[in-house]
Amino acid sequence: MRFSSMVESQDVREANRLMRDAIHTSAMDPSTGRIDMGLLNTGVGAHQRKLRGDLGKEVIAMLDGPTGKKGMKWSDALGAINEQSSITVDSSEFSEVIRALETEGLVKVIGERDRRMIKRVGVD
Repeated sequence: MRFSSMVESQDVREANRLMRDAIHTSAMDPSTGRIDMGLLNTGVGAHQRKLRGDLGKEVIAMLDGPTGKKGMKWSDALGAINEQSSITVDSSEFSEVIRALETEGLVKVIGERDRRMIKRVGVD
């Protein structure tokens, strides 16, 4: 910062450099190395949002399948996902996906801790 009554071209260049650096620092998706402005709004990069979306679709497919009609135990659902996935899904990521599905009104979680069940909502 400098004290001046006039804005000079070097001030504009420096402001531009600072803005680019701030965007690069705060909006770069660490998994892709690309700038993702959605990361600023959601705190989650595009790659991670896509993975969560795919995971949510898979959970819904399991619940709509023959074994999920009455719901699935939380641990069984997470285990089934990890068995068929090439990427290990940790429990916190799974929780985020289930919370999003609950918010959308697609599933309901009943019970607590080891007795948690995930049930499909709105499907007979």
